[in-house]
Amino acid sequence: MIRLVITNARIVTPEGSGALRGEAMGRISVIENGAVAADGEGRIVYAGPTAELPAQLLSEAETTVDAGGRVLLPGFVDSHTHLIFGGYRPDEFQWRLSGDTYMSIMERGGGIQSTVNATRTESARELADKAQWFLDRMSQMGVTTVEAKTGYGLDTATELKMLDAISMLAEKPGQRVGIVPTFLPAHAVPKEYKGRTAEYVDLMIREMLPAAKGKARFADIFTEKNVFEIEDSRRYLQAAKELGFDLKLHADEIVQLGGAELAAETGAVSADHLLHVSDQGIADMAEKGVVATLLPLTAFALREPYAPARKFIEAGCAVALATDLNPGSCFSGSIPLTIALACIYMHMSIEETITAITLNGAAAVGLAESIGSLEPGKQADMVLLEFDNYRMLPYYVGMNCVRSVYRGGRLVSDNRIR
Repeated sequence: MIRLVITNARIVTPEGSGALRGEAMGRISVIENGAVAADGEGRIVYAGPTAELPAQLLSEAETTVDAGGRVLLPGFVDSHTHLIFGGYRPDEFQWRLSGDTYMSIMERGGGIQSTVNATRTESARELADKAQWFLDRMSQMGVTTVEAKTGYGLDTATELKMLDAISMLAEKPGQRVGIVPTFLPAHAVPKEYKGRTAEYVDLMIREMLPAAKGKARFADIFTEKNVFEIEDSRRYLQAAKELGFDLKLHADEIVQLGGAELAAETGAVSADHLLHVSDQGIADMAEKGVVATLLPLTAFALREPYAPARKFIEAGCAVALATDLNPGSCFSGSIPLTIALACIYMHMSIEETITAITLNGAAAVGLAESIGSLEPGKQADMVLLEFDNYRMLPYYVGMNCVRSVYRGGRLVSDNRIR
């Protein structure tokens, strides 16, 4: 059975089953007048010139689409989001505009703790229903896979409730977006443990991580001065690794603390943010193959310098891009603006940017063997643009030029104006 055949497309895709590093990020394949066929399981069985498409695939197809020469890309992978949360924090946004810093807002009782208070009062169903609203809009912008973190519970019951909400979303029939769960009880030190960070780390190691085993692929931690510093982060990450979690870090976002070096030391899959990363941290991540997940929307919203994307690429590192959708420091899931900021302010080429938000994003969530490029054997997650030139992506600044989105060979979002 053939579920879908798309013909007459300009196929634009990175290639491979792992992260592309350094200058290889800029090498993408362009197939003029190309075709993609997906079987009944939603896997790509053909990707190449339309003229060479086996006639049998076309004759057996349940659905055929003539792309009209438009660009066909792999589905976008948003590899860092805080999708599950209670409440909103618009007042804090105004405080920041008035000059308050991220850390000063936390110290006056706002920030993560504010969302924790709201999240603890909402049910898993309420949290999932709210997150679905965001997922539907992310799908319209081309996202076919998203990473979703916990981290607004900071106690065992609420953190597990957040994982339940993620599971509800992932298992929802007809879900538009694939979801990768990340366990982040180490997002902040809860007010109940103020001044007793080591004791909270003990609790996470003793109780929370074991309770989440098998429910999340990744364990993450906010490694930052006056939050979880290097030694406490190391203890947490080592315990998580022993339990079978793959590792992620929020690293070197606000000050240069050595989070990137710790990510390399512990064998993390990715280190994220990295606004204030050291040259040594970049070198260590490149040597150990840690994906640098950069979040330009957060730097934009916080009015901070952007992460040094060119340094990472020139050092031979793999760079991914993600939105960091969250209710505090970056209340945005805009893929179009992420792409524009990466090209305009982080000096990434559009080819590097496409790799970063497809194949390298897939690598950052451990799925590069199955998604992230348009190649036989991979899942048919695809984005069809309105245009025949992929360079329209940053040029149409902050605007959505996605025409239609396919996940597993099924149409999940259709933006055509009728």
